[in-house]
Amino acid sequence: MITGKELDEVCQTSIKMIEEAGLFLTEEDKKNITAADFGLSRLKEEGVQILTLFDTDRMAAKILVLLPFQTEPEHWHPPVGDDPGKEEVIRAVWGDLNFYTPGEDTMKKGFIVKGKEDCYTMRHEVVMEAGDQLILPPGTKHWFQAGKRGAVMYSFSTKVNDLMDRFTDPQIIRKTKIKEY
Repeated sequence: MITGKELDEVCQTSIKMIEEAGLFLTEEDKKNITAADFGLSRLKEEGVQILTLFDTDRMAAKILVLLPFQTEPEHWHPPVGDDPGKEEVIRAVWGDLNFYTPGEDTMKKGFIVKGKEDCYTMRHEVVMEAGDQLILPPGTKHWFQAGKRGAVMYSFSTKVNDLMDRFTDPQIIRKTKIKEY
């Protein structure tokens, strides 16, 4: 659970980061940015800020923002009914972004969140620079983390069903709860 004040603070910081990355935001965009703390109540350590640009029955686009050293927890997009699961393309826009996917352990820049060694099992590090893209097939376990500048990226995907995502950390609750100031 996070406070409304904390949500406002990270969203305002994220808006500034998006604009500093050279992306134009409308006033409506600025009102629609939100954050996910994954029920861990440590948003600035494990969380992500999200601006959904569009979400149709077939495809979606979002801007994702990580604060400095913020980590989005390890997860995957499972099949839902006849849908094989979300396919996602990440495109780095600005900042320091490290992605972790299946493969050989090549982790050098990132770090495992303290006490969460069992919850971050993917250790194949992909260091992403502005303009780099990463395609994640449905069901691919992954997590990502910002370095000292934070990171701004696009997420383009097939149909979004984020509440169906699965997480390695059994403590995670996907829906963010906000308590009053």
